[in-house]
Amino acid sequence: MKSDIEIAQKAKMKLIVDVAKKAGISLKDVELHGCYKAKIKLKALKTLKNKKDGRLILVTAMTPTPQGEGKTTTTIGLAQGLKKLKKKAFVCIREPSLGPVMGMKGGAAGGGYSQVLPMEDINLHLTGDMHMITSAHNLLAAMLYNHIFQGNELAIDENRIVFRRAMDMNDRALRGSFDITASSEVMAVLCLSSSVADMKERLSKIIVAYNRDGKPITAADLKAHGAMALLLWDALKPTLVQTYEGVPTFIHGGPFANIAHGCSSIIATRMALKLSDYVITEAGFATDLGAEKFFDIKCRVGKLKPSAVVLVVSKQAIDRHGYENVLKHVENIKLFGVPVVIAINKKASDNKESLAKIISECRKIGVKAVISDVWAKGGAGGIELAQEVEKAAEIKTLFSYLYSNDEALKEKIRKIAVSIYGADGVEFSEKAQEDIIFLENNGLGKLPVCIAKTQYSLSDNPKVFGRPKGFKITVRELKPSAGAGFIVALTGDILTMPGLPKHPAAENMDISEDGRIKGLF
Repeated sequence: MKSDIEIAQKAKMKLIVDVAKKAGISLKDVELHGCYKAKIKLKALKTLKNKKDGRLILVTAMTPTPQGEGKTTTTIGLAQGLKKLKKKAFVCIREPSLGPVMGMKGGAAGGGYSQVLPMEDINLHLTGDMHMITSAHNLLAAMLYNHIFQGNELAIDENRIVFRRAMDMNDRALRGSFDITASSEVMAVLCLSSSVADMKERLSKIIVAYNRDGKPITAADLKAHGAMALLLWDALKPTLVQTYEGVPTFIHGGPFANIAHGCSSIIATRMALKLSDYVITEAGFATDLGAEKFFDIKCRVGKLKPSAVVLVVSKQAIDRHGYENVLKHVENIKLFGVPVVIAINKKASDNKESLAKIISECRKIGVKAVISDVWAKGGAGGIELAQEVEKAAEIKTLFSYLYSNDEALKEKIRKIAVSIYGADGVEFSEKAQEDIIFLENNGLGKLPVCIAKTQYSLSDNPKVFGRPKGFKITVRELKPSAGAGFIVALTGDILTMPGLPKHPAAENMDISEDGRIKGLF
């Protein structure tokens, strides 16, 4: 069986100017980065503002295994399947972080005949957005410590500095002083901003420390937000690439869903909706993390209304978690009033009998399940899924959020824990309770909540599989992401700087004299 990189290297890519032109993007708004990728100017949104929006389709998953369940591959394959049905489709996904690429997962640009191209550029550096985000983040850290060194006019309490530096690599030796770029608040700001002005306003609100009276010190206090916006200005433009079968794709932003909000940018999504019949996007991990944050944070901030959801399941995940886990994720989606279709991500090792059983068991749950064979067959393997998504998207929805912003922080967290995770309740540490009082007393209580939790369980214990019951979620700490516009609630042993595994994927990567890559998934 060919590897993803071998398949990618034999692809016949279209020039990106041709992809843009066919997608309906004016070439005046295209900034080329070589032949096969381009930045799209923000003014394209103004040009397209009077066009009707297409339908927004979210791809999420059941609780995953460490190997992943093929959510990105399904996203791309579904869009290619819709293209086979003569529909105008657009893909919106996140940019891979070098941490996971060099760590456990390897490449993260889809797979087989349902991947985005040029996959080596996408996985390694693309158009430099990760560098720009990291640089803007670290500029703020540098200006913070420089202010203290130069006399500390703001009376910053050096024991209450809450802003750490960032880098785009898993490195456990840096825990406590660095966060991975994908979990940076600057990353979240970029993904939730609607314009340069909005981005500057959000950057200005980032809290970096507290003064000796307990008052928050922000990027605006340090006069850093203008320069940060300057560094991020080019990164705010979505990057256009293509799928294996030529479907236009925006890759923009890359927040993790276990420690951040896990969705690609609002700007890319809005632009894609103006250019297509269907926008296929994904949210990280399963419904308890990415999908809940997609609905309650991204859709709320971006005023977006999803038309349908695809829930990806696989035999390997069902073997670990069971059908009760699938049922719980279906229930979670229905809490938001959006119709759902189950996609069974077919793998080479799956036989007809096992796939037939999954279809049968999902029928008992009350949801149509179809086989997605998009890794091996590309769009042709996603036609049945595309047909079911079309039907689901025609259903009139009553989309709603899980909670209102006016509810107390404890109640928002309780609703997520009880309704989405299936917990009996929430236990707040003494520190968390103090944080809640502080946040609500400082006018931050009306923000949405972004819960940082393990992706490997519906609970906050990664070793508890299936559909756990009789448990409580423990919130140990709450942190304001005032610029991004949400409150982060840290649970369990979740870390904002992951580490590499014993044998990282990087060990198998190499490049030849003529540029032939190996080991990148």
